[in-house]
Amino acid sequence: MNLVEIDDIEAGYGPARVLFGVSLTIADGECVTLIGRNGMGKTTLIRALCGLLPVATGTIRIGGVDMTAAPPHRRAVAGLGLVPEGRLIFPRLSVEENLIATAARRKGRDRFGLKDIYELFPRLAERRANMGTELSGGEQQMLAIGRALMTNPALLILDEATEGLAPVVRADIWACLARLRQAGLAILIVDKHIDALTRLADRHVVMEKGAVVFEGSSAALTAEDGPLHRHVAI
Repeated sequence: MNLVEIDDIEAGYGPARVLFGVSLTIADGECVTLIGRNGMGKTTLIRALCGLLPVATGTIRIGGVDMTAAPPHRRAVAGLGLVPEGRLIFPRLSVEENLIATAARRKGRDRFGLKDIYELFPRLAERRANMGTELSGGEQQMLAIGRALMTNPALLILDEATEGLAPVVRADIWACLARLRQAGLAILIVDKHIDALTRLADRHVVMEKGAVVFEGSSAALTAEDGPLHRHVAI
């Protein structure tokens, strides 16, 4: 069953169109990547999916329900959990307050609570009383992921999952995402670390100039003279 169905959408900012006829499906429990150079429409697609940007044409269905005109909070209830680019944690709340602020029980998806987040990220348990402004960049990203998981999503969406992080912290994030995938959580991820993405994901979607130019497996993505070499700077 498809958890998310994006069908032929167009969207942009004011008169500037950014997405041109984009279609994408994500099955329950599937891990999918969005790959492309900067400015190709990846973040715009995520914003449109989450209801943060209106869609000019096309449809978005979540769990089989038309959500094209639904506000962001209804899409969250339907199962979307976003880890935004830049993290956007609450700086004047503690780690634990950040997590509690987004906590929600969802029928059939009640798997993440404080204990679970602290098991995924022991560093957050150690820093639970620290304010958001007192965390390192890596700790803030762990908190942003934990905060999204506390909504008990059916689909975890990560925009630039490991941007600007030290290699050891990136490794922790990838290990966490691998555990989540093994547990059956669907994941949509944007990142530039192709090696990690090809080890993690079931399927890859390459975007160029606001359109999907490739969709396929890791082997097809990285093949000699394949889409990775034609459409993505490596």
